[in-house]
Amino acid sequence: MSATPEQEFPSDLLAGQEELHQVRSELHALLKRLPWSVEPHDGFSDDHGWRKVERPASPGWTPDEQAEVEKLRARERELAVFVSCHRFWEQVSGPAAVDTRTRLKYVHKPPPGASSEEH
Repeated sequence: MSATPEQEFPSDLLAGQEELHQVRSELHALLKRLPWSVEPHDGFSDDHGWRKVERPASPGWTPDEQAEVEKLRARERELAVFVSCHRFWEQVSGPAAVDTRTRLKYVHKPPPGASSEEH
């Protein structure tokens, strides 16, 4: 009988990977809500390239919005380092490391039909 992915990985590594998914989801949702430019910008239209690019005027981000983005990015970096440098990886080598890392990333895969925004 083989171990389930949850049994294969240490609980702190599983928790770190799950929090990393959550933080990335929160950051993605926040960035989608914010204006396209951090600083106030008049907007532009450029059709001289291979495709037309347009951006409306942007009021920029407030100091609170900038702080929230930086907080989430800092936590994302901490978690990415924690997960990728966890002591568990010392026992996994060669081609198996890629497969094992992929399994960890999808242990908490959302159920079929669930929105990707939820995870």
